[in-house]
Amino acid sequence: MSMEVGNGTTVQEFTLEGFPAIQHLGKFLFLVHLLAYLASIVGNAVIVTITCADSRLHTPMYLFLSTFSFLECGVISAVIPKLLVIFLSGRQAISFPACFIQAFITVFLGATSFLLITVMSLDRYVAICKPLHYPTIMNLSTCSLLVTACFSLAFPLITGLVVKVSQLSFCGPHVIPHFFCDLGPLIHLSCSDTSSTEMLAFVLTSFILLTSLIITIIAYSNIVIMVLRLPSAKEKQKAFSTCSSHLLVLSLMYSSCVFIYVKPKQTNRLDSNREAALVNTVVTPLLNPVIYTLRNKQVHRALRETMCRMKISR
Repeated sequence: MSMEVGNGTTVQEFTLEGFPAIQHLGKFLFLVHLLAYLASIVGNAVIVTITCADSRLHTPMYLFLSTFSFLECGVISAVIPKLLVIFLSGRQAISFPACFIQAFITVFLGATSFLLITVMSLDRYVAICKPLHYPTIMNLSTCSLLVTACFSLAFPLITGLVVKVSQLSFCGPHVIPHFFCDLGPLIHLSCSDTSSTEMLAFVLTSFILLTSLIITIIAYSNIVIMVLRLPSAKEKQKAFSTCSSHLLVLSLMYSSCVFIYVKPKQTNRLDSNREAALVNTVVTPLLNPVIYTLRNKQVHRALRETMCRMKISR
């Protein structure tokens, strides 16, 4: 749907294309992604709930993890329901305002997540490499300020970028070659000069992703060096098991987002961006609860006790 403006048209509604090549598997894909979505929501919601409910989990690490889980719930809830409708109907119309609201939520929460990952990697570095100083450096007050800083830094950067993209002219076509309103495909659809907008998007996303990636690599490199110095082979194996699980999720997140966003020309690889985006909207939100906390004995104990209290209260 479009509205006539002079000799051209202004798009009032976009259509999310989804995955036309495999749309014949729509009902099967709907079921798979619905189960993945529900599992991700439940897993991340459990982390947030038990962290709030159990005072023993009121520690810096679990504050960061519960905030991260909250962000994951927000991102997938902004994207996956629309994707499920696409699998059922083939294509999904989305209004201009709704499209940019979705773009803002996903990019803002995604940027905040990467800033938070940076803070989490520094937290683990201090805990493992500077254990005697950890209680002083990473107290709850400092951690709350760091979480607030992640949101406060991401908000103006992403708001400015999304507003700039929304002010571009969109005169058709109105089909977005993606399963959600991401900034790259939206910039590609614009009929105005997008060079400055593309450069701004490239600079901001590169700054957030690469800064976060570099700090995280430095932190985990120091952690690995510290682990190698442990005298016990059993301690080394346990530490490497935990680190390797964390690094698996981080590598998936960083590689997919760097592939999508860290390139000056957003018109390149738009088709393959869809597959890469599935990693951050389906795969990692499903893995995060398992790898970060649900394997943790302290979380298992807190979960069991919370469930027992619920049964007793009945």
